[in-house]
Amino acid sequence: MKKIKAVLFDMDGVLIDAKDWHYEALNRALGLFGVRISRYDHLHTFDGLPTRVKLEMLSEQYFLPKELHPFINQLKQRYTMDLVNIRCHPMFHHEYALSRLRQEGYRIAVCSNSVRETVETMMKKSELMGYLDLIVSNEDVTKAKPDPEMYRTAMERLSLEPGECIVVEDNPNGIAAGRASGAYVLPVQSVYDVNYEAIAGMIQKCEVADG
Repeated sequence: MKKIKAVLFDMDGVLIDAKDWHYEALNRALGLFGVRISRYDHLHTFDGLPTRVKLEMLSEQYFLPKELHPFINQLKQRYTMDLVNIRCHPMFHHEYALSRLRQEGYRIAVCSNSVRETVETMMKKSELMGYLDLIVSNEDVTKAKPDPEMYRTAMERLSLEPGECIVVEDNPNGIAAGRASGAYVLPVQSVYDVNYEAIAGMIQKCEVADG
């Protein structure tokens, strides 16, 4: 019997090359109020965090009124969807990887700090939705990554143990969440590292380690 039964993917930076989209959209919304996130801070501090957490951090740094958070968040989501509709497209190596994993009997989930509408739209436009068994968004949990709740929620809904799952993540917050959940973690640098060969190699490594 196979030890690994599911692969749980982060979305931004893993299945969708959308890191800059979120950066551009949030800065566009913040710019209306004279606030801007530098690229350095985006990559080293804010990467992988949900927008509401970013806004809380910005309020502490720049005295951004918290009463503006809902409006800025709404604008940010609208601007993000504008970019998704223009830039999101299928990537063959992802379609191939997920189709092979699905064919081989592995469960597949996406666990993202983005809101559900964004996740579903990106998965549809990238033509990956049909391979998924489950989506967990930041609206499905109380605590987003780096808390492990998102991955533990996915495991519970798939009726699997942590040791039966591999988490694919690209940033420190997501990697921390995956490790804290008890799952095996495959760290990647970009969407181009997410391919069938890398995932199959990780599965084999886990099987051998536990064999």
